[in-house]
Amino acid sequence: MELGVAIIILCFAAVFAAFMLLVFGLIYAEFSNSEIPLGVAQPGKLRLIHGLLVGIAVLGRIFQNMGLCTQVGFTRWVSNTLLRTSKVPPQLLIKDLTFAGVPVRVYQPKAPSSGHRRGLLYFHGGGWMLGSIDTYDDLCRYIAKESATVVVSVGYRLSPEHRYPAQLDDCLAATSHFLEVAEADYGVDPRKVAVGGDSAGGNLSAALCHRFVENDLPLPCAQILIYPVLQMADFNLPSYQQNQYVPLLYRTRMGFYYLHYLNGDTSLLEDVLDGRHVPVELELKYRKWLGPDNLPPEFKTRGFTPRAVTAHDEEVYDIMKDALEPSVSPLLASDTVLCKMPPTFILTCEFDVLRDDGILFKKRLDDLGVPVTWWHVQDGFHGIVSFFDKGWLTYPSGKLALDHIVSFVKTL
Repeated sequence: MELGVAIIILCFAAVFAAFMLLVFGLIYAEFSNSEIPLGVAQPGKLRLIHGLLVGIAVLGRIFQNMGLCTQVGFTRWVSNTLLRTSKVPPQLLIKDLTFAGVPVRVYQPKAPSSGHRRGLLYFHGGGWMLGSIDTYDDLCRYIAKESATVVVSVGYRLSPEHRYPAQLDDCLAATSHFLEVAEADYGVDPRKVAVGGDSAGGNLSAALCHRFVENDLPLPCAQILIYPVLQMADFNLPSYQQNQYVPLLYRTRMGFYYLHYLNGDTSLLEDVLDGRHVPVELELKYRKWLGPDNLPPEFKTRGFTPRAVTAHDEEVYDIMKDALEPSVSPLLASDTVLCKMPPTFILTCEFDVLRDDGILFKKRLDDLGVPVTWWHVQDGFHGIVSFFDKGWLTYPSGKLALDHIVSFVKTL
């Protein structure tokens, strides 16, 4: 009997060891493709965070292959479990509600206000695939508390279960509902309601403002774009080349997220990254906005190779043409729409593939006379603001960046 138990234990230990070797082997393979340049804030800490995220993804893939759950589902569950906060700060009243059928979490300051409050609709990041109200709870609490603003965190539908424009439709529905009830239910002046978000949430914010302009609706008073995704026409900008292997967002991963957002056809990834989805005449048109000459010289010092204009693939273009619409790529909107954009806050990070999206959008808005406040995190990477208050994983420059966002909100 004891021998049988020992054999079972040994077998279990062998399986567990093989499992862990597989996990760490895959993590090592991922790390071998990563690159953390000189100048990144606390590179050792970033490697640790990256390793943790890769490990979660690898475990999710294994569980998916075992038929236990999907990789995306496992990643969402771990993120929501690890980042959920249970203690409610005494300064805020927090409620989970639905606005026009869309889940939201409302953060309402308890302190009395001498007049109407400001409001902010926040759309979380995560490549339209990850992220949730729970994972952004700390960030939204901080903004609400520090700026005395009613913050509404929007739990829009995610891919791959839901494709474009479901996410944007949810953000529009929640925003429209809040504007209708802001004054009566929350003491918020509807004229002082802004929209904002990070990464994919920044994309949704800018695309939403585009929809408001096109439909001649009253605009939000401002948009807050935190390392936003703003175009799907050129994945060879200097920031994409310089930072293509820098955690926490690789160049290929950005293309992967975009494809899942639009149609889920990831077989087109290399075509899209190489620009074969953009007809020559459109590429030449977009170059007046996306050309590297529009970037300040300091953002080209780490080097890049300009991509020659090449023939496109008509079949790929037919499948991907929605990617070039302003509701997906707000940076490609017409001057007649962008000149009507509200005052804008843009945050960019030096070591982020999306850096140039934000800088090029800033230039377009500047040229069209739209007020822009820009904060650049010189040692920052994609996602750094999310680590503003994570104990020993905290990044001071992420906290400083968030405080600049709060300062901007206070001016509304």
